Amino acid sequence: MVTRHFGRPFAGEESWTRLLRYVGHWALLGFGYWVVEEKATGDFAGEVGFANYKRDIESSLKDTPEIGWVFAAQYHGRGYATEAARAAIAWGDAHFSGSRTNCIIRPENLPSIRVAEKCGYRECERTTYKGEPTIVFVR
Repeated sequence: MVTRHFGRPFAGEESWTRLLRYVGHWALLGFGYWVVEEKATGDFAGEVGFANYKRDIESSLKDTPEIGWVFAAQYHGRGYATEAARAAIAWGDAHFSGSRTNCIIRPENLPSIRVAEKCGYRECERTTYKGEPTIVFVR
């Protein structure tokens, strides 16, 4: 289940706020998230991209672009997240002038940790975010 690491499904208001946040990233910062669709069917598979959420987190990487990905459960374990993250990273390498990027992942989210590591991210520090243990990865 996708929401296992994020809490619960979003309600209508939260979904709208999320959409505005995504559009705002592109409009204000020049980067953001992309929708990932399965080529064969055109179905929504997930999302991947970069953000600056100004998170209230203790980390030396607070203002570096943060990559993230989330995929529908039926696409887990099929390589979609790794392929999409690598494509986003290639875009980021061309647009962020060689600066570092980071991601945060809960320690129990082993599939996302594997994706991050396959994409060249390495554990930088362990901290907490919203009271939960969190690993900060950097590339």
